[in-house]
Amino acid sequence: MAWLSGAWAVVANDARLELRTRVALSGLGLFVAASLVLVRVALGRGAPTVPIAAALLWIVVVFAAAVGLGRAFVAEEERGTSLLLQLHLRPSQVFAGKLAFNAALMTGVVALAALGFRILVPVPLAAPGVWAAGLGLGAVGIAAATTLLSALVARARAAGPLLPVLAFPVLVPILIPAVALTELASGQADGAWAAARDDLVLMASYAGLLVSASFLLFDYVWRD
Repeated sequence: MAWLSGAWAVVANDARLELRTRVALSGLGLFVAASLVLVRVALGRGAPTVPIAAALLWIVVVFAAAVGLGRAFVAEEERGTSLLLQLHLRPSQVFAGKLAFNAALMTGVVALAALGFRILVPVPLAAPGVWAAGLGLGAVGIAAATTLLSALVARARAAGPLLPVLAFPVLVPILIPAVALTELASGQADGAWAAARDDLVLMASYAGLLVSASFLLFDYVWRD
């Protein structure tokens, strides 16, 4: 219970600060909205193919994550509170709290981007369950990777340029099945879950691996 209380304290503190400043919320919202409008303008009156629409959706999601989630630990360094966290909480508690907050934030971003695409870039949706499962697993995997990497780049004092560069090779294994699932959900209703099984297992396994590895590596990244 004490461990959970410490992790929850990190979540509550981040949520309270975000509701007060709205830095990540406003930045992510504006980025997603601007990206969706630009995609719609670039497409003109034509309707994109299902593979193109799936790829565009995840491009918006990944770059939104790089913009909004990179401040998970940068803000602690700027406020000078990182040492306070180190003194009072275990590294696993800090990471769990940051991961939970980022996962919730990333889920909201994915939902906003997906709904925006449904409105502005309409494509068929035959298997909404597969579609939602792919979006959810993708959000968790992206949040796990960017949370650990944001701690690393916060130490390097170069969060802006470093995070997208470091995140790209880590996220490719989860983005490939994510795009495939989004495409599958748009074009196949009968047997969609059976067809999506391998990609779902791959995404779930990789997301679990990212979370587990991040917990193990975070102590080395977070401690001076």
